[in-house]
Amino acid sequence: MARVVVVGSGIAGLVAALRAAERHDVTIVTKGGVEDGSTRYAQGGIAAAVFSDDSVAEHVADTLRAGAGLNVVAAVEALCGDGPARVRELIALGVAFDRDGKGLARGLEAAHSSARVLHAGGDATGAEIERALDAAVRAAGIRVVTGAFLRDVLVTDGAASGVALRLAGGTDVELDADAVVLATGGWGQLYAHTTNPEIATGDGVAAAYRAGALLADLEFTQFHPTALRLPAADGGSRTFLVSEAVRGEGAVLRNARGERFMLDVHPDAELAPRDVVARGIAVEMAAQDGLPVVLDATALGADFLAHRFPTIDAACRAAGIDWSREPVPVTPAAHYAMGGVATDVHGRTSLPRLFAVGEVACTGAHGANRLASNSLLEGLVFAHRAAEAIGETWPEPPAWVAEPSRAASAAVELPEGDEPFDRARLQSVLWTGAGLHRDRAGLERAARALAALREPAPGEDANLLQLGRLVVASALSREESRGAHFRSDFPLPAARTPRHTVLAPLSVPTEVTVPC
Repeated sequence: MARVVVVGSGIAGLVAALRAAERHDVTIVTKGGVEDGSTRYAQGGIAAAVFSDDSVAEHVADTLRAGAGLNVVAAVEALCGDGPARVRELIALGVAFDRDGKGLARGLEAAHSSARVLHAGGDATGAEIERALDAAVRAAGIRVVTGAFLRDVLVTDGAASGVALRLAGGTDVELDADAVVLATGGWGQLYAHTTNPEIATGDGVAAAYRAGALLADLEFTQFHPTALRLPAADGGSRTFLVSEAVRGEGAVLRNARGERFMLDVHPDAELAPRDVVARGIAVEMAAQDGLPVVLDATALGADFLAHRFPTIDAACRAAGIDWSREPVPVTPAAHYAMGGVATDVHGRTSLPRLFAVGEVACTGAHGANRLASNSLLEGLVFAHRAAEAIGETWPEPPAWVAEPSRAASAAVELPEGDEPFDRARLQSVLWTGAGLHRDRAGLERAARALAALREPAPGEDANLLQLGRLVVASALSREESRGAHFRSDFPLPAARTPRHTVLAPLSVPTEVTVPC
């Protein structure tokens, strides 16, 4: 029986813990409360080929098409192939997916060729999954330590051997382990505008990098096209996600003149891949002096909106907006990290006994752009696979990053800075220089601005600064536009075979060719 520490308590962490606890001694540690991660905010649903008129092959094809040629095919096949069985297991655990007169209800989302997206509570899918998994973990008697910040992954003799934590009261502790599973989510707090919760500071990615694990594809951050900006209690504003499913049900985007501008951008209009829609919105906003575009759902009717999207409906009404009568202003916001700690299809990283699952990981399944509603599925599928692999002989590093060839250096040689660290400054720099539209001049300005910041004490801010620098370096190294990474100075995909950007600790980005 192995000692297993799972870091994180979203869908990936809880599923990994539940499966691992069937054979091993498991402890879950999480930075906030069990429910504080991104999973409970997931509105759109979970995609899986569970209906008779759909197929795994079609789900694979849609995922590959959205990924813009950068997907690792084996990971896509694992994601889509395991999906139906894993979803049925969620149902067996008590997840109450929405139903209609024919059985499970289904929704259509952008870039899917079939209506295969399952929802719960209308637009509260993540919250329902989190509820059921939390209940299962409690029933299984798995130890859970809350308020535990991941300081570092411990390494002994070249393998992960535990975690160093800082508890809520400021006490530093270490937990020894035979296997460490990172399920810490993404890095949305790198950006000034994000749909992610405040705890999404990339802690797992940064800790894995310091421990010696390879990272991959950090230049690929997905910006959700439609985030509603609402007033915050502190006088500022907060971002509230307006699900892709709203457009799937028929809502349309309009500019200040009331025109459906996406009809001129892509044949699928509002249901084009997310990167296309987000950039289309950004271009339109620039053309109207930065004013937001609007999402017009008025044709759907008040009763339908309240029933199908109760969470969004309540948020709009709490802000004094009746979206059944008036379009709502929306802007893009950082939403999901396709890059992360490089893993194989069992969540194994390049550091023995260290697993990474969910958004913290880069399996290559999403390629350059994640297909809508594949994120919950990713956490579910690869957490299960990782738990099954605990205790097995550790293989060589993931095949798709095993022998990277060095690319031209993208590093910007700069002296160490001495400006006081300011998180808002970092977020503004990343939003402006490494956001929806990028070019060499802007990325180099961002690199200089980040280099000028003094290293903060170990913690969330230090992780954000480290990751911000790595994101910018990765974006500089990719001299093409692909998926969520758009460079106005290289507006087309490169003619060569698509390559992954791989970062080894203390190195410049390197590249490897995607296997056929």
